[in-house]
Amino acid sequence: MTELAIRAQKLDKWFGKVHAVRSLDLEVPRSRIYGFLGPNGSGKTTAIRMLCGLLTPSGGDIDVLGYPIPEEAEALRLKVGYMTQKFSLFGDLTVDENLQFMADIYTLDRKLKAQRIGLVIERYGLGKLVKQRAGTLSGGQKQRLALAASTLHDPELLFLDEPTSAVDPENRRSFWEALFDLVAEGTTILVSTHYMDEAERCHALAILDEGTLVAEGSPEELQQGIDASIVLVESDQPRRVGKMLEQQPFVHSSAQVGNVLRVMVASDLESPEKAVAEAITNQGLHLDYSRVAKPALEDVFVAATRAKKGKA
Repeated sequence: MTELAIRAQKLDKWFGKVHAVRSLDLEVPRSRIYGFLGPNGSGKTTAIRMLCGLLTPSGGDIDVLGYPIPEEAEALRLKVGYMTQKFSLFGDLTVDENLQFMADIYTLDRKLKAQRIGLVIERYGLGKLVKQRAGTLSGGQKQRLALAASTLHDPELLFLDEPTSAVDPENRRSFWEALFDLVAEGTTILVSTHYMDEAERCHALAILDEGTLVAEGSPEELQQGIDASIVLVESDQPRRVGKMLEQQPFVHSSAQVGNVLRVMVASDLESPEKAVAEAITNQGLHLDYSRVAKPALEDVFVAATRAKKGKA
C-alpha cells in the first residue's frame, strides 16, 4: 500500500458567501510531485494554505505527514516548506542574511545551520550572490533563493504555490530539474501551476475549477480518459471555420494554433474527422485536411471544466 504524505476528506472553505474550496478529497503519495492545475481563482492557493496549516478549514478532515491539521499545525511547521507565488523574503537583506534569518526561524543549531546554508548556496547556484541584496536579484535568482530558503531545514514535504509564474522558460526548466532532485532524495512536493508543460511533468494531477476537483490522475491517465475526441483542421480561413464549428452541436470547442484548428468534439461520433469535414464543406468553406489527434492536457482541462458546468 502506498504511503501517503497528505490525505484530505470533504475539505471546504468559505469566505463569507464565496465557496472557495468545495468538498475536496485528496491523497498525495510520498516522494512524488503532485500538481494542482487550474486557472486563477480555482482554489489552488486556498487549498494549499489549509493543507499546511496556515488557514483554518470551514469543514473536512486533513492529515499531513501523520499530523491532524489544523490541530497540530505548529508541530507540522518544521516538517514542511512553503514557497509562495510572490517573493516573500526580505529585499533589503542580502542573500546570506536571508538564509541566516530563515535558519534561525527553523531553529537549526549552529553546526547544522552552517552545513545547510552552505549546501543550499551550492545547490542553487547562489555563491556569487551571497552579499547581494535580495531586492536587486533577477526573477530567476529570487526563485532560486526562495527555493533555498524553503528547503533549508530539509523538509519532508514542500508546498510550492505557482513558483515559476515570474521567470523565463530556461529558469523554469532548471527549477523543475531541482524539484526532481529533491524527490529523488525522498521529498514530497505539492505544486500549483497553470502551465500545461509543467503539469505534464507531475507524477499525478488534481484539476481544480471554481474550488471543485474536476479530474484527477496521472497526465497519461487523464489524457486517455478524456470524454471527447480531438480533430486537427487546416484551412486558409481558420477564423471563419473555427467560429462556424463552434456553432455545431457536436463541437465542444475550437482553438487556433497558427493556421491549424484544434477542435474538440463529442466522443460518441463514429467518425469525428468526417463529421468536422462535412460541417466545413457544407458551409462552402475551404478545407485542406482534418484528422484525429492525441488529446493534450489542455484538452483534458477544457473537457473537465465543461463537464462541471454541464455543457455538452
